[in-house]
Amino acid sequence: MSKADIGLIGLAVMGENLILNMESKGFTVACYNRTVSKVDNFINGRAKGKNIIGCKSIEELAENLNKPRKIMLMVKAGKPVDDFIEQLLPHLEDGDIIIDGGNSHFPDTIRRTEYVESKGKLYIGTGVSGGEEGALRGPSIMPGGSPAAWQHIKPIFQSIAAKAPDGQSCCEWMGENGAGHFVKMTHNGIEYGDMQMICETYQMMKEGLGMTNQEMHEVFAKWNKGELNSYLIEITRDILGYKDEDGNEVIDLILDTAGQKGTGKWTGIEALNLGQPLTLIGEAVFARCLSALKKERLAASKILKGPRAKFRGDRSKSIEDLRAALYASKIVSYAQGYQLLRAAAKEHNWNLNYGGIASIWRGGCIIRSAFLNKIKGAFDKNPDLENLLLDPFFKRAVAKGQASWRRVVNTAVKLGIPTPAMSSALAFYDGYRHERLPANLLQAQRDYFGAHTYERVDKARGEFFHTNWTGRGGTTASSTYTA
Repeated sequence: MSKADIGLIGLAVMGENLILNMESKGFTVACYNRTVSKVDNFINGRAKGKNIIGCKSIEELAENLNKPRKIMLMVKAGKPVDDFIEQLLPHLEDGDIIIDGGNSHFPDTIRRTEYVESKGKLYIGTGVSGGEEGALRGPSIMPGGSPAAWQHIKPIFQSIAAKAPDGQSCCEWMGENGAGHFVKMTHNGIEYGDMQMICETYQMMKEGLGMTNQEMHEVFAKWNKGELNSYLIEITRDILGYKDEDGNEVIDLILDTAGQKGTGKWTGIEALNLGQPLTLIGEAVFARCLSALKKERLAASKILKGPRAKFRGDRSKSIEDLRAALYASKIVSYAQGYQLLRAAAKEHNWNLNYGGIASIWRGGCIIRSAFLNKIKGAFDKNPDLENLLLDPFFKRAVAKGQASWRRVVNTAVKLGIPTPAMSSALAFYDGYRHERLPANLLQAQRDYFGAHTYERVDKARGEFFHTNWTGRGGTTASSTYTA
């Protein structure tokens, strides 16, 4: 048998599906798993009769690969990736490529790229979005790392990636070292925000408007034909209409405690590190944390009281308000995500293609939507666009939906229904559009108790002042602040 075009380690469902995807596009794939029995089961099962080579050791895997060798890791993030890198290096030659396709934290990818390159090899850290079905049928792929590796992996990755509606491959080079995994992390943070906003809309419909699952199913089906058309709206439509074999509506049987794997949390932490106000994504992460306090919430529900108000308005108008509020909030979510990407590019010297990122998110990934075409268009017109809210299309869209957005948040407050993501999105919008915020008072407070200094509106930026507020503090000031 001829040698393989690429090797893959890790035969969980994502690994298996990527291998089958690659093979279906004409590539021969070698595979290995630490539990060797999984290799036999795969080769004799789903891979039977296909151009897939099962290997029982790292050495055998390396021997069965064309040069430069390309080996993709689909293993748990963290220590397992480092362990496999150490196992692989003795069996590789200069110019061979190690690819990490898991959800690794981007600082680990920066470190690993430098380490692997110091050994004469090349490294790619790539985000892969689309879940199990995406891996098999075409995911969105976000590679970064050693630039010299891209030409060797590009034909495979762009072949197996999803195709956008215009036929473009949903895979492009993101940038050096950790850029690919940073873009994937930001994608997941936006995903957290999208999901939370949809859940808040669902709760407003169910608890506020008293809608049945079938009625909500029909609304989401209608929305998916308009400007909210997206994978997450589509699956929400399907979930709300799904019944099990006994006729039970499954959504009502699911415990209201959300899980998370950490990428949303990483997005929030990195936003704090870079001083970027990703308020909506932060609230989406915290909403999952709050949902996990089920026992406490159950006890609190018997003690803490809220408003007794009932919805008395026009239901059809309120449904339209919810649609507009969800769309406006979604715009803010992406605006914040792109703010983080811009800040990270500056911090890490990455030359990110913002329109290109939107383009590869149009197919395969969890946040794929028609909406992304508008983001691509905004950055194609103005690559230096500071914030999506300033683009003419998005400016008009938010202006059009703003009254509805405010009514939804107002109604939610009156009914005592939590809408942390939508509310924080509106608060961000109002803060961003304000020429003057109350931070002047905040800075005065800091100077009062800590002599942290302040700038003045009648002086040049970068000149700092201190006031002896009490008459006892003297003229000694602390260090200047970071703005």
